[in-house]
Amino acid sequence: MFEAAEIGNSVAKADYDVRVPALRVDLINAQYDLRHAEFSVVVVLTGDDRAGVNETLNVLHEWMDPRWIRTRAFDAPSAEERERPGFWRYWKELPRRGQLSIVIGDWSTRAILARLSGRVSDAHWARTLEHIESFERMLADDGTLLLKFWLHLPKKELKRRLKRARTDDGAALRVDATDRLLYEHYDDAQPVAEQVLRKTSTAATPWTVVESTDAHYRDLTVAGGVLAALRARQASGRPLAPPAVASAADADPHTTVLGSVDLAALLPYDVYRARLLELQSRLRARSRKARKKGVSSVVVLEGWDAAGKGGVIRRIVRGLDARDYRVVPVGAPTEEESAHHYLWRFWKQLPRAGKLVIFDRSWYGRVLVERVEGLASAREWRRAYSEINDFEDQIVEHGSALAKFWLHVSPDEQLRRFEAREKTPYKKYKIGADDYRNRDRWDEYVAAVDEMVARTGGVEAPWHLVPANDKRFARVAVLETLCGVLERALDRA
Repeated sequence: MFEAAEIGNSVAKADYDVRVPALRVDLINAQYDLRHAEFSVVVVLTGDDRAGVNETLNVLHEWMDPRWIRTRAFDAPSAEERERPGFWRYWKELPRRGQLSIVIGDWSTRAILARLSGRVSDAHWARTLEHIESFERMLADDGTLLLKFWLHLPKKELKRRLKRARTDDGAALRVDATDRLLYEHYDDAQPVAEQVLRKTSTAATPWTVVESTDAHYRDLTVAGGVLAALRARQASGRPLAPPAVASAADADPHTTVLGSVDLAALLPYDVYRARLLELQSRLRARSRKARKKGVSSVVVLEGWDAAGKGGVIRRIVRGLDARDYRVVPVGAPTEEESAHHYLWRFWKQLPRAGKLVIFDRSWYGRVLVERVEGLASAREWRRAYSEINDFEDQIVEHGSALAKFWLHVSPDEQLRRFEAREKTPYKKYKIGADDYRNRDRWDEYVAAVDEMVARTGGVEAPWHLVPANDKRFARVAVLETLCGVLERALDRA
C-alpha cells in the first residue's frame, strides 16, 4: 500500500501557482454550498509525515473559510476521556449536518500508537479494528462524507529531514522528539499502519494514501480530493443505502418473548417493604464501592406507557448520593440532536468513572417508536441493531455496568392505569392522546420488542424482562437485578 506512494510525485512551482487560484475558488463555493446540505463532512488528516499534516491543515484553512471549519486535534486522552469508552471523545465532537470538520490524531492513529506501545493484546487489537470499522460504517450509513488521507513520507525522506534539522533552524522547527522516535521505529510502525488501512478501507470510507515528499503535490492532492468528493456528493445527494436485510417481523407470526413473562407475579406489601429497604441499602453500598473503584453504571429503562418506569427510578435513586447519579429522560430529539447521528446524544450522556446514569427510554427508540410510527425508514432501523450492539459492547468493554430492563404490563392493566391518571390531579400531565393512539398499535410494538430482545440481548448486555402488573414486584426485581449487575462489574474491576 505504501510502496505505491513512494514513486516521486511532484508538482513544479509554476504549475502549482497556476492551479491554486481556481482550486481555492471552487473550494470556497463547495464549502458554502455545504452549509445548506443534509450531510456533514469529516476530513481525517494523519500519516507518518507529522509536519506535513499540520502544513496541509494550514493550507486548507487558508484556501477555505476557516470560520466554517471545525478542527479537532486529538492527543493522548485526558483524565475525563479515559473515564469513558474510547470512542466517546470522537462521538461528542462530530459535526452536525451542513458542517465540515477536520480531524487530526484520529481513532486510527491512536490505535496504531497503542499497538506499537506493546500494551495491547491481540484480542483487544482485533476488537479495536472492529470498532473502527463499525464507527466509520455508522457515519457513512447516516450520510456523513468521511474522507481519510494518510500522508506518507518514505523513510529516506524522513531521515533527510532529521539530518537537515541539525543544521537548519527553519527545518528544526518542523521536527521534534516524536519524529526521531518515529524514524527509529519506522520499520515496526509501517506493517501496523498498513494493517489498519487495509482493514478499515471500504467502498464507503476508503483511505487515500498521499505521497508527502513534495508539499505542492501533497496539498493539491488533498485539497483536490476534498473538492472532488464534495462536488460528487452535492451532485448525487445522499449515498446509496445498504441493501435491506431480513427482519424477524417479516416472518410468520410466532410466540413472542413478551408472551413468556409471568404477569401474575405478585409481592405482598410487608415482603415488599422489607426487600425494598434491604436492596436499597445493598445498592447504596455498591454505589460507594463503584465510586472508589471508578466503575460507572448505565441503566436503561424501557417499557410500555404507564408501566411504572418513574416509580422504579425513584426507588433506585432513593438513598444514593445525589452527586453520583443522573436521570436522563429521553423524548423526541431536538433540532440539534436531529442534525447528528441518532446515537450522538446518547454517547454524550455516558457517565464518568464511578457515576451512574439512568436512561428513561433510550437509543432503543430507533427500533421501537421510530420503527412503528414510521419515523425511521426500514433501512435505518434495521441497521440500528448492529450499531446498538457495537455501542453497548464498548460500554461493557470499558468496564462499566450495563443493565437493560423492559417493564411489561398487560393491555388491560395499562388501560386501568391510564384511567387512574386522568382522575389524579398530579398525574394528568402523564397522559395524552398519543398514549391511547399507541395502544392501537400494540401488536406492532410487541413484534418490535420481540426482535429487539432477540437481536440486542447478548451475553454481556442481556435484556431483563420484568413483570410489572404489580408495581411492587417490578421495583424489587429491578433493584435486585441492578445490584447483581453492578456487583459483577465490581468483581471484574
